[in-house]
Amino acid sequence: MPTTTIQMQCHLPIPQPPAPQPLTSRHVAVIGAGAAGLVTALELRREGHSVVVFERGDQVGGTWVYTPKIESDPVGFDPARTTIHSSLYKSLRTNLPRECMGFRCYPFVTKDDPDRDPRRYPGHREVLLYLQDFTLEFGIDELVRFETEVVRVRLEEEEEKWKIKSKQRSGKDETEIFDAVVICNGHYTEPRVAQIPGINEWPGKQMHSHNYRVPEPFRDQVVVLIGSSASAVDISRDIAGVAKEVHVAARSVADETSGEQSGYDNMWLHPMIESVRKDGTVIFQDGRFVHADIILHCTGYKYHFPFLETNGIVNVDDNRVGPLYKHVFPPALAPCLSFVGLPWKVVPFPMFELQSKWIAGVLSNQFALPTQEKMMEDVEAFYSSLEASGVPKRYTHNMGSSQFEYNNWLAAQCGCPENEDWRVQMYNTSSKNRRAQPESYRDDCEDHHLVLQACEDFMKYTSHKVSDRSASY
Repeated sequence: MPTTTIQMQCHLPIPQPPAPQPLTSRHVAVIGAGAAGLVTALELRREGHSVVVFERGDQVGGTWVYTPKIESDPVGFDPARTTIHSSLYKSLRTNLPRECMGFRCYPFVTKDDPDRDPRRYPGHREVLLYLQDFTLEFGIDELVRFETEVVRVRLEEEEEKWKIKSKQRSGKDETEIFDAVVICNGHYTEPRVAQIPGINEWPGKQMHSHNYRVPEPFRDQVVVLIGSSASAVDISRDIAGVAKEVHVAARSVADETSGEQSGYDNMWLHPMIESVRKDGTVIFQDGRFVHADIILHCTGYKYHFPFLETNGIVNVDDNRVGPLYKHVFPPALAPCLSFVGLPWKVVPFPMFELQSKWIAGVLSNQFALPTQEKMMEDVEAFYSSLEASGVPKRYTHNMGSSQFEYNNWLAAQCGCPENEDWRVQMYNTSSKNRRAQPESYRDDCEDHHLVLQACEDFMKYTSHKVSDRSASY
């Protein structure tokens, strides 16, 4: 649904920006050492900036760091709960082939190591190892302050600087001044939960997929799972092996398609939940009902920046982070505040790479932004196009197939080549196969010609010294 509107945004005429100023270096804070923060740190340093990466965990990788731990509140209602950053479940494999996933400057290729996962759709550990390899290859680890949580990011308007207060795990607080801040803290930690009439009196248990790790706790249970995303599909099949019954409720399921899920004699598809009752009944919109033990919310996440203070300039409204020019720069605070990684339903790593390359170049004055007024006009036109197309506000950052047009726009700003044809075709093929063959698409691949094209491109890519301002693809 949002595809057309994002395309409209990318086609908006962009006024000729002012001439770039002399190159300059800035002191930049990057918040988060996941995939977005790591490639942002690399691109910033390549562009000559001084970089500090704040990471509250004890290693790089962000959401790709698996932990069996779950939060004290499995639904996520309690703001005082113990929080866990990662949402990985133990059985997770990527839903994109590795060739498609990797950074251009560091392809995600199979390692000749018996301890590594050689599959094209590897498990989550292989992705973490790839990010660790990337970190070591470019010396990014020396920029990261581990076990250091950012408590507050505040604009000092008189000085046009950013004051960042951080807290180390040891308890030591520190306050520092930066010229710019890039927020890369991810968006798979703060759960969104379905609003269900009658839920306060329903006697069963609830959990959000953020706290799902293994299927064993669902053994012999009647489970209602809400959602139709890739994780919902994976998790429903994961728990079907041990649960008594699994009932999947999703907006995308029409009444006439309700029924047993192919390949499972204990899984059924339903339209959304109408209501629940205090006797344990869950009623679906088509009138059918079940007596369930647990409701599992695979309902997505909220953008969450509890540390950010901008005097109301940037806010999160119904999961729209805004106003943002091209999902990256708030016009009133550009270029010294930016975000990497907000769009979803995308191939994330290559997009992070382009966004961060753009940010780094803008901060150094190698690339120029339009005026604040022109950026706001672009943002308002984009929001109007979403509204006119009936796209809910919460889908503002949902891109889908429009991501490639967006990436090409970013590439043009940076003077980089557009998306490789094989990457686009690989993504589209994988998406099509995932819908048609959710059980086997990862292992029954028929796109070997695209793999050959990818490998040819990988041979062309060369590494660049991180101190080289002109580093490019």
